[in-house]
Amino acid sequence: MTAQATESAATAEQTAPVIELRDLHVHHRARTGKLFKPTTIRAVNGVDFTVRRGETVGIVGESGCGKSTLASVLVGLQEPTSGTRLFHGRELANRGAPRKEFGKAVSIVFQDPATALNPRMTVHDILTDPLQVHGIGTKESRTRTVYELLELVGLPRSAAEVSPTQISGGQRQRVAIARALALDPEVIVADEPTSALDVSVRAQVLNLLSDLKSRLNLGMVFISHDIQTVRYVSDRICVMNFGEIVEEGEAARVFDNPTNGYTRTLLGAAPSLLAAPTTSSEEA
Repeated sequence: MTAQATESAATAEQTAPVIELRDLHVHHRARTGKLFKPTTIRAVNGVDFTVRRGETVGIVGESGCGKSTLASVLVGLQEPTSGTRLFHGRELANRGAPRKEFGKAVSIVFQDPATALNPRMTVHDILTDPLQVHGIGTKESRTRTVYELLELVGLPRSAAEVSPTQISGGQRQRVAIARALALDPEVIVADEPTSALDVSVRAQVLNLLSDLKSRLNLGMVFISHDIQTVRYVSDRICVMNFGEIVEEGEAARVFDNPTNGYTRTLLGAAPSLLAAPTTSSEEA
């Protein structure tokens, strides 16, 4: 293969979607309605979505619009009712080697680190757990990986020996981010990762996520109900309403020149939850 062909192949790999959703539907049966005609909730209704390495795609919308359901499908925690999920251009199987590869390549950072991290485990055990599940490394190499992950998210080595209850909320979220990075993923889905944090540490966590995306060439899906915060970290924005993506485009275009009435409503109604950082005694 010539140098030009090799370069073209590498470029194609960079620009090809890691995950692609086509006409995705997730429907739930509600407890309301009649016995033989139950009410159907269309949590996700005909969504097309892609994410590539090196880009942050923001998904924004009010509570109940289907953002978190879409996140669950993206990371494989929930099966869609219908539609196609592609992983590196191939339809994702429910089991087998491709599914295991997908599990390593896509990880999630949950909203509240206090409930996402086991309070009975040390940070060391939390970070080595995914490595053990996937049979990666030896005891010694896993410990080295723990220290590398802590350094990557800006925490000292001593953090490995404590439990999540002994550190601040910002530090817990850094541990959650480190756990999401443990398997060297290609894509991270961050579902409201700053909403449970003090305003004073939100900007620091957002800056950390942006820095990690650039340093590790990650694809990132950032989910929030605050369009201002989404714009702060995103290259591209998808606006969801009633289970559908009603507007999509580059962050600057969507923010400065929205074409959908619902997007304009979000921009006008919600002040930034990021706010101006203030000095705090709590270490992020």
